[in-house]
Amino acid sequence: MPTACIRVIDLETGGNGANDVCEIGWQDVILDGEGRWQVSEDRGAALVNPGRPISPETMAVHHIIDDEVAGAPFWKEVAPDILKPPHALAALAAHRAAFEQRYCTPRLTGGTPWICTWKCALRVWPELPRFSNQMLRYLRRPAGLVHEIGLPAHRAMPDAYVTAHHLRDLLNAASLPQLLQWSEEPGLLPRVPTGPDRGKSWARLPTPALSAFLSDRDVDVRFSAQTELARRGGTASAETAEPDQRSLL
Repeated sequence: MPTACIRVIDLETGGNGANDVCEIGWQDVILDGEGRWQVSEDRGAALVNPGRPISPETMAVHHIIDDEVAGAPFWKEVAPDILKPPHALAALAAHRAAFEQRYCTPRLTGGTPWICTWKCALRVWPELPRFSNQMLRYLRRPAGLVHEIGLPAHRAMPDAYVTAHHLRDLLNAASLPQLLQWSEEPGLLPRVPTGPDRGKSWARLPTPALSAFLSDRDVDVRFSAQTELARRGGTASAETAEPDQRSLL
């Protein structure tokens, strides 16, 4: 029996409403008896009836159509058994977990903490040029990832399976408490994502240019600039609220 288990979650949705989930996928990552994290054989997916037509924009991404989900159970019926399985979970995880957390609320998860593999990848592999789930897949080529199981992309179980391999490698590079801490903070971007300094490391920016980012609308940009200023011994006072839109990374 594993000594710990983390369940990776991936959702496909039919729109932007609070109950618009049309598919949930999961993949467990377990701690074996030798203290190494492994991707387990426990994975699956379930279609969900979102209660209204799926938008053409989202169908064009995941190709789930209304006829496929018409007879499926609703989100509140599907979610509890997957998010709170019989075996204990040390955490839930997702790539850019804030999206999944919009639907997997504490009422459904029992308050289980979350790991964001995107935020953690920024910390552990800052040298990489991109950090999307699929780019990490091909930039890093995680050991043991069976190409066919991870397809098609933008379906819930294959995407969870790919994310689980990133999570396994992150857990074997940093501790579970460390990943949980990083996941609670904004993303620490390794480089400036936009503007005339795009692509430069924060350390290359002069202090006035760095300070200008403290009023940026993106919380990850503000946090990254604050962190570099703190490293230099400066102070930063901009608040870190949730971003209005995602960083380009």
